[in-house]
Amino acid sequence: MTVPIAKLSFWGVRGSTPTVDPATWRYGGNTPCLELIAPDGTQIILDCGTGLRMLGSRWAAPNGGKVPETHILVTHYHWDHIQGIPFFSPLYTENNEFQFYSFRSKFLGRDSLKQVFEAQMAMPYFPVDISAMNAKRKFKEVEGGDSFEVGENKITARWLNHPQGCLGFRIETRAGTVAYATDNEPGDAKLDESLRELAAGADILINDAQFTPEQLETTRKGWGHSSWLEGVKVARKTGAKTLVLFHHDPDSTDRMVDTILRQAREEFDSVFAASEGMVITLGAPGDTVQAHMPGTRTVLRREAKFRAKVCGVTEGGKNFEEETIVRDISLQGALISLNHLPRLQSELQVTMEAPGTNGMQSMKLRGYVVRIDAGPEKGRSAVGVVFTD
Repeated sequence: MTVPIAKLSFWGVRGSTPTVDPATWRYGGNTPCLELIAPDGTQIILDCGTGLRMLGSRWAAPNGGKVPETHILVTHYHWDHIQGIPFFSPLYTENNEFQFYSFRSKFLGRDSLKQVFEAQMAMPYFPVDISAMNAKRKFKEVEGGDSFEVGENKITARWLNHPQGCLGFRIETRAGTVAYATDNEPGDAKLDESLRELAAGADILINDAQFTPEQLETTRKGWGHSSWLEGVKVARKTGAKTLVLFHHDPDSTDRMVDTILRQAREEFDSVFAASEGMVITLGAPGDTVQAHMPGTRTVLRREAKFRAKVCGVTEGGKNFEEETIVRDISLQGALISLNHLPRLQSELQVTMEAPGTNGMQSMKLRGYVVRIDAGPEKGRSAVGVVFTD
């Protein structure tokens, strides 16, 4: 009997505006866009930020037969959640079919989402107008409280607390449940309850974590966003199994997101910080949730063989220390063979020894785990590390 599997891919994880700052290289700078492939093969896209262009550039139609309809859920109409639409290449291909879902804005009225499409491609804002898009497009209005089915999957929409309105979505599949709650500020009792309804018992809760708890209480109060601490509170109260911190502030460097992640993991066991290229698998045998981080980006690499001591934290939360060999080193990362299985996105301290002009020299580096594969030796793991210090 085939085990139902769902795959959730993160194409854009940044909030408000895209960033290209080298300090945000590791988590990524594209604005929100996720892709869920359900066990029945249904493709569901969540939001249309600049990450949508990256998804489009890797678009692959199935071999033969009719191209299946893709379903796109748009949480709201702020720029960072729609700005990828004109650059999504599959919309310019005649054989493709898309069904869009979002709410009727009181500022736009009827056919709000269709108006958003047309307005951002109108002169003088874009070189071609909406007529250049040859794909079939349908638009469906949904409201908070609505539920509907897409293939074998049930989708529920709930209102969230964000200026000009925002929807959160709960997607129930045979492999598990994903709750997507970006752009939400706690504090409104009715809308806080809506969020809890979305998250109840979810395998994955993707929650806004743009601000720190301190910012949320002071300078960013009323801006329509949340913090890692509020996400932890919701996950605890609703029984969500894994929390994903999402919608990172454009001013938050990788090191700042690292700190937020570390704080959240001190309060809740299963937490990840969303990063571009991250893939979460639901329904895998023996594990409800499996996360895979993107490999390091292409850099100048050299084969190497250094003795090293590695200190870190295992998947089970225990500190470990072991001696090993570092090989295939670059200026930005390394592939290290370990007996221990460290936690993804956890910090490692690596001390390497190499011969120098004055004998053996040691080099201490700090980095973060971005990839774990089966190692060449039985019982060992090949751990990909990005160095930050």
